[in-house]
Formats: sequence, structure tokens, C-alpha cells
Amino acid sequence: MEELCTGLCSILVESGADAGLALFLSLLVGVLLVSGVPLITVILLIWIERKVAARIQDRIGPNRVGPVGLLQTIADMIKLLSKEDITPTAADRVLYNAAPLVSFASVVLLWAVIPFTPFHYGVDLEIGALYFVAIASFGTLAIMAAGWASNNKYALLGAFRVVALLVSYEVPLVFALLVPVLLAGSMSLVDIVNAQNGMWFVVLSPLAFVIFYISSQAETGRAPFDLIEAESELVAGFNIEYSGMKFGMFFAAEFLHVFTNGIIMAVLFFGGWMGPLYYESPLIAFAWLGAKGGLIYLTTLWLRNTVPRLRIDQIMAFNWKFLVPLSIANLIVVSFVLKALQELELAPRDMLNASFGDLLPTTVILLIINGAMILYLLGLLRKRGREARREPRKARADFSQTASVAGH
Repeated sequence: MEELCTGLCSILVESGADAGLALFLSLLVGVLLVSGVPLITVILLIWIERKVAARIQDRIGPNRVGPVGLLQTIADMIKLLSKEDITPTAADRVLYNAAPLVSFASVVLLWAVIPFTPFHYGVDLEIGALYFVAIASFGTLAIMAAGWASNNKYALLGAFRVVALLVSYEVPLVFALLVPVLLAGSMSLVDIVNAQNGMWFVVLSPLAFVIFYISSQAETGRAPFDLIEAESELVAGFNIEYSGMKFGMFFAAEFLHVFTNGIIMAVLFFGGWMGPLYYESPLIAFAWLGAKGGLIYLTTLWLRNTVPRLRIDQIMAFNWKFLVPLSIANLIVVSFVLKALQELELAPRDMLNASFGDLLPTTVILLIINGAMILYLLGLLRKRGREARREPRKARADFSQTASVAGH
């Protein structure tokens, strides 16, 4: 009990409170804080996304409710709460009503293992990376359940697309996730951050970060991977039968999931809360984590509002024919090179206690190898692009020749 009773718990015990009650209250406050951060954050995220989209599309965005439209999200939330709660007669009521809750909870639960500062985190799980993959999958199940339980053919078609898209892109995401786990020698997100004290993992393996970034963009169903809610094809996708706050929960889960992925990428590849003066105050460390995650989040907004939607056959071909083999090859190369460098005593066996000087040879060698792989891939993509541009020209020439022969 004494080992568990720290921080607020120890203060309550010193003030005369029962040790069991003090531990319960401290845990309750911790849970409320960890879950409250994303709940408050999502209100601001919706305003930020609408403003960024407006700036990219040469519009003004929210500017009427509150200063510079800051209260627009609150007004929208009140409107959704006041709308009628409708459940289709033929729907599976249990699954239909549970799906929005599971969708939002699957994102909030990810924050339980995120290290906000060196001293503040929900829980330090030894299988934190595995927990992230497992909990993220609940969002996919929630969307599938929503489409199935709605008893609507358009919603069901949207749910089928979940299987085709989200589950497929989980494969390269997991392989990319294994690279920082391999480099740190631990699946704990706290250990992964501490292992980047000498060098950020994005420098050691930039290709793994790119693969993880693309896969996470597909996991959230954002453009150019927004096949789940392809309005022009599916009316509104899996949530067509939802109204009011149930629809709002799917909406909020999507916005929060994008920002959460940015925070996860900051933890896995950019040193999490590490930055100048982070050891001076937990607030500075927390600010560094938020700044890194926010910058990644802004790039996803930029991508969403500038890139058109791809066809489902293009997305599936890109994943299974390119991204999955690339992620497997990258993992094999990094693991082989790291093990070889450790055997040659050019790389430290314990990343948690490695300094910048210890990691410099490893960084240079891995960076050169990653650079060579990226250059080869760019050349391959350029060649494929040229071939794709030649095919329409050849088809037009063949058509013209056939038409001229038919005319004679």
C-alpha cells in the first residue's frame, strides 16, 4: 500500500485520511484527469480543423459564435443534444446504441498509456505498444457494429469498407510500430520515450515513421483514404441512420483519433515530452509533447484538405502491393543492421542509458541505409508513374488506329 500511495495519496494520508480511501481518491482524480484531457481537447480540435480547412479553401470559417468563432463547437454540441434521439425500428437496438460509445471510448482509452511528462502518465504498461494496437481495433469493431445494427444497405456497405480498409492498413501500421519497439528493447511507451534521450527514432528510421504516418491516416478514415464515409457513393457511410448526439460521438471520435495519432507518433518517433528545459518543469515537458503532436496533427489536416479521394482498388493495391512489403522489408533490414552493429560493438545494447555519442555510429549507418531505400523507392515510383502515363496514350493510339481501319 505504501508503494502505491504517492503524490496526492500521500498528502491525504498525512492530513489524516484513511490510506485505502486516499488511494481510491487519488486514482479517481487520475482517471478523471486522463479522460478529461481528450474530452476538453476535442472541443478545441473541431474549431482548429474548421479554421485550417477554411484557410486552405480560401474561406473564413467559424467567426460568429464567440471570439473568432471559438464557441461554435459548443453551439453545435447544444444543437446535437437538443435533436430527437431516433432508433430505426428494424435496428439491433443494443448494438446500435452501444456503437457510438465504444467508438469514442476506444480513442479515450488510448490516453491511459501516453506519458505526458517524465512523472505523469496513466499507467506504465510493459505491453503499452500492444495495448495501443488492441484498443485501436475497438474503433473498427464499433464502426462495423454500427453499420450492421442499422439494418441499412448503405450503412452495411460502409461497414464492409471498414474491413477492406482499416483492417488492411493495420498490417503495415503494426510492422512500423515494431521498429521503435525493437530500437528501445521494450513495448512500454515510457521506456520508448526514455530510449530517445540520445537520438529520436525518426532519425534512426525515418522510413518507419513515414509508413506509420500513412497507415495511421488510413486508420482514421481521413482523405485520401476516406472510403468509409464516401458521401458521393454511400450517402454518409456507416452512420447514415444516426442522429443527434450519437452522430456527434462518431464525429468527435474521428477528430480526437487524428490528434491522438499525432501524440502517439510524437511519443514513438519524436521523443515525446523531451525538449529544451523539459526537466525544469512538468508543464514544459507537457508543452513539448503537445507541440510535437499538434504539428503532426496540422500536417494531417493539410493532407486532408488538399488531396482528393482515391478509388478503393487504388488504395488496396497501394497497401498490399507496396506498403505491406515495404514495412516488412524495413523491419527486417533495421533488425538485421541493429543486431550486426551490436555484435560489432558499434551500437549500445541498452538504448535506455545510451547517450548521443553512443548512438552516433548507429544513427549514421541506419540513416544511410534508410536513405538508400527511400531513393530506390522514389526511382521505382517514378518509373511506375511514367508507365501509367504511357498507357492512356497507347490506348488512345490503338483506339484511333482501330477507328480508322473500321472507317475504311
